[in-house]
Amino acid sequence: MTRKVAVFGAGYIGLVTGACFAELGHAVVVRDIVPERIQMLRAGDVPIFEPGLGDMIARNQDRLSFTLDADEAVAEAEVVYVCVDTPPMPSGDADLSRVFAVIEALKGASHLTAVVVKSTVPVGTGERVRAALDAAGLEHVGYASNPEFTAEGKAVGDFMHPDRVVVGVWEDATAKLITELHEGVDGPVLVMDVASAEMTKLGANAALATKISLTNELATVCEATGADIEQVARAIGMDPRIGSHFMKAGLGYGGSCFPKDSRALRALATNSGHPFQLLTAVIEVNDLQSRRHIQRLKAELGGLRDRTVALLGMTFKPGTDDMREAPSTIIASRLLAEGATVRCWDPLAEPGAIEPWTSVSRHATPLEAVSGADAALIVTEWPELAGVSWGQARTVMRRPLIFDGRNLLDPQTMKGLGFTYMSVGRPTVSG
Repeated sequence: MTRKVAVFGAGYIGLVTGACFAELGHAVVVRDIVPERIQMLRAGDVPIFEPGLGDMIARNQDRLSFTLDADEAVAEAEVVYVCVDTPPMPSGDADLSRVFAVIEALKGASHLTAVVVKSTVPVGTGERVRAALDAAGLEHVGYASNPEFTAEGKAVGDFMHPDRVVVGVWEDATAKLITELHEGVDGPVLVMDVASAEMTKLGANAALATKISLTNELATVCEATGADIEQVARAIGMDPRIGSHFMKAGLGYGGSCFPKDSRALRALATNSGHPFQLLTAVIEVNDLQSRRHIQRLKAELGGLRDRTVALLGMTFKPGTDDMREAPSTIIASRLLAEGATVRCWDPLAEPGAIEPWTSVSRHATPLEAVSGADAALIVTEWPELAGVSWGQARTVMRRPLIFDGRNLLDPQTMKGLGFTYMSVGRPTVSG
């Protein structure tokens, strides 16, 4: 059944949600408060990089429109999806002001059938939103928590072919409505209570962050003992009780979800009187990961002052232009603070005129970035880096030193090319 859907928020989650619902046959209006973003979308341009999203938006332009006006978005909508940011406050709690700004904009929209929050929110938010809807005279409007589990770089596929669609509700009618909205999606729908749905999102990201930090801790022990984390993680991951996903040593997790959501869950637990010591350790391991490897690089170079370091990759992971919580920002800041000159390359990143990137030179190719460098540091595992002519890179670098922060390259190959090759959780080799 075709429904009329209003999506508030034209970021990664909102745009993917709106485009995918249009692909499923629904009539969708996406509303945002940033004029430049809406202008781009109306002109057929997509303001974010997400594989397949632009084609999907173009394919469904008859069912998909964009507006700055909240009233226009809601005018004919049956269902409102809330896909706005919930950034962390200094306390670690999620800032829900944008969520409640949407609820405020719905006053008088008595024709609505349901309001669905897709934004990541603390447990208990649903009860607060329910109270706000009641106060706005929308007691008859259903409420659902429908958290997203999409990964940037493959968000469209994750929406259309999910592991699960989690729907948290209080009323059977709302569960039926949200289930019908997802007809055509290739994945099971799990209906539960609202609080459990909210906790599922935070808990899932905490579990994945824990696997990453555990792997990085194992990598540190491997460095001290001569073991190889790649072999260790592969063998551990073959145990079906553990699995290989997210067991990859590196410079730590980043992005819009893991750092924010792990801190939000810790704040939620602390506010409830529980210190959540495991999650605290996971966060601390991640916060130290990039800094620890900068110290390894510093020791290898005999100091960083007056050294030139090329950062290869800036985004928090390949396949996206997202710079939020990217380890590269910490790394660039620390290198500059230590007196190094920093050069960088990334195929998509647009960090803007903000520190530390105003002090970092950008280059069109990896070879340009490493020219004259004392060290090349692989920060993001872009597939282009595997195809670099590293033999040629060896000839243009001032010093043949590579620190592979993502274990992308083969140590023996790099040794054979004459490099000193450092990585995460593996022995350093020298040519």
